[in-house]
Amino acid sequence: MKKKLDYEKSILRLQEIVELLENGDMPLEDSMKLFEEGTMLSAQCYEVLQKAEQKITLLSDIEKKEDIENE
Repeated sequence: MKKKLDYEKSILRLQEIVELLENGDMPLEDSMKLFEEGTMLSAQCYEVLQKAEQKITLLSDIEKKEDIENE
């Protein structure tokens, strides 16, 4: 099983995959493997972004609540 890449490395790898697929000069089987890898990386990145958004929302809500209490 491959180790998960961090967000930044995943984005770089996704960019690389897109460039390779856009060239269109590889066999179908290799293209499918790259597409599968890209799909998994995309899902991982989406998950990271969702968690970050939830954390930001939570922290913003806490800050708003503290501001209201201090008024």
